[in-house]
Amino acid sequence: MFRSAGRRTAILVLVLALAGPGVFAQSQPAPAFKDTTVLPEGPIGARIKSLIETLNSGSAERLKRFLNEECEQRFRDMVPLEEHVAVAFRFHRDTSGVDFHSVRTFTPERPGATVVIVKDRLLGNWWGLTFRFGAAPQSLVAGLGIGSARPPAGVVEPPLTEKGALEEVRALMARVKAKDWYSGTVLVAKGEAVLLTDFAGEASKAFHVPNNIDTKFNLGSMNKMFTSTAVARLVEAGKLSFDDPIGKWIDETWLPKDVTAKITVRHLITHTSGLGSYFNEVYDKSSRALFRKLDDYKPLIKDEKPAFTPGERYQYSNTGMFLLGVIIEKVTGEDYFDHIRKAVYAPAGMTNSDCYEMDYPVENLAIGYSPDPSSPYQWQNNLYKHVIKGGPAGGGFSTVKDLHRFALALLSGKLVSKGTRDLMWTDFKGANYGYGFAVVQSPGGKAVGHSGGFPGINSQLDIYVDSGYIVAAMCNYDSGASALANKIGAILARVKK
Repeated sequence: MFRSAGRRTAILVLVLALAGPGVFAQSQPAPAFKDTTVLPEGPIGARIKSLIETLNSGSAERLKRFLNEECEQRFRDMVPLEEHVAVAFRFHRDTSGVDFHSVRTFTPERPGATVVIVKDRLLGNWWGLTFRFGAAPQSLVAGLGIGSARPPAGVVEPPLTEKGALEEVRALMARVKAKDWYSGTVLVAKGEAVLLTDFAGEASKAFHVPNNIDTKFNLGSMNKMFTSTAVARLVEAGKLSFDDPIGKWIDETWLPKDVTAKITVRHLITHTSGLGSYFNEVYDKSSRALFRKLDDYKPLIKDEKPAFTPGERYQYSNTGMFLLGVIIEKVTGEDYFDHIRKAVYAPAGMTNSDCYEMDYPVENLAIGYSPDPSSPYQWQNNLYKHVIKGGPAGGGFSTVKDLHRFALALLSGKLVSKGTRDLMWTDFKGANYGYGFAVVQSPGGKAVGHSGGFPGINSQLDIYVDSGYIVAAMCNYDSGASALANKIGAILARVKK
């Protein structure tokens, strides 16, 4: 993700899969479980029932009452009350409420944890509420997390024809539109054949300009795919090697020699460099207008040091991917943005994609919005939070049609050879990530792509390699595109071969 749109708070930890296709199975075997479809007796069952009712109410006052009366003080005071309210509000918005299904126990056991399985009313997804309770007899809530959950045993969706799957997707879109849950576009294709497109919401709430299928949305971290593809092309051309130490291209105005000597291009493109993110305190306190060209970012990056020995493990890194953009400039002698237009957008036919500058009137471009229930406007735009111009790690703009074209260009060998593409689409470190692409095993087979998230931004591209389906979703709300793309992927996985 370009910069995480999720927030870790005391009451809720939302696992919304913004870093990649989220309906996919984990790489390690899942633990065995058993579901009991009745609530525990006594105070624990009452606390569980009360929390579900509180989350379903969408009421800030009811949540405050739950925190004050049914939670331990230490848990309640871990974050400001407003943060509890904001995350609970988001969960309610993203689910339209949930219904109790069961209490889940695992083998091996999870001491001290009570896992409650609920199903949401909007997309029909399964969630796990993980409680930790204090001492009896009160059994106050001492900890709580929320994450996606596997369906209960025996719950199997029926197979579909392709026509039936598309009808189900259309019904899903009608449902989310009716609730103003989704503001954006969606495209479903099988190879070159576009099977479905749809759009919803407004590109500008201030002027009530509706989105259309050609509206440009912020990509968030999805620019990493374009940067990585450009790097792979330079490797194929013999101008660069994945095993080059980045000190060959990155000078000491960026990072010290003792850092760049130990990091390779391969470390950067696979997120194994140990570097972190330039979205730091300096960025937060700086004018966004200062950051347009790559060299402008030097003050944000120059003091970074790897958190571990490069190559040791996976750690998502915006700084690492940004430095690949710097290397592209050094190798080619061209401006990064010009090179991406020439090496990626032009051959793929992506005519509505670029890193546009947000202080210019770009036509048909959506402004990002975050819900703000405390404001009389109910929404807050992201113009003063996000970068003024995107770059190698994210923040550019595209359309679902252009993302489809990008997927086709990759599949046809127009951008890189099959051998290079297969390398990029192979999980590198057991983290469901290859060379600039998420790589996962889904119910529909192998899937690759990327997602992006930030306040007012959520987009995702999923390329289902085995079935040929391609799903692109782009949204100018905090969330929606990833959840929608994941749900569509789950529906398509039910299509009979």
